[in-house]
Amino acid sequence: MSKLPNCPKCSSEYTYEDGPLLICPECAHEWDPAAEMANGEDSRVIKDSNGNILSDGDTVSVIKDLKVKGTSSVIKIGTKAKNIRLIDGDHDIECKLEGFGAMKLKSEFVKKI
Repeated sequence: MSKLPNCPKCSSEYTYEDGPLLICPECAHEWDPAAEMANGEDSRVIKDSNGNILSDGDTVSVIKDLKVKGTSSVIKIGTKAKNIRLIDGDHDIECKLEGFGAMKLKSEFVKKI
């Protein structure tokens, strides 16, 4: 027999299944464990080079000179990117840089301001 998780509201160990839901008889809390798992997988945490959690709208600064692929220009250390947007992919930050326009950056090369 598989062990059911404790109630997230009151931590009671006497939970039981009722169809797709789990129910706690002590506090009458009902929850869907499949929906909680799906929500946990969708929320990917993106951190900067110092380990700070980034979110949409943050301002970040570049921590090293970055060569721009396909050109001879360089994004200098300390360049600020305001109002960033987090996206999926290898380059997980989308932003606008002064003098360069729209760019995608890797979070490992920025720090939160």
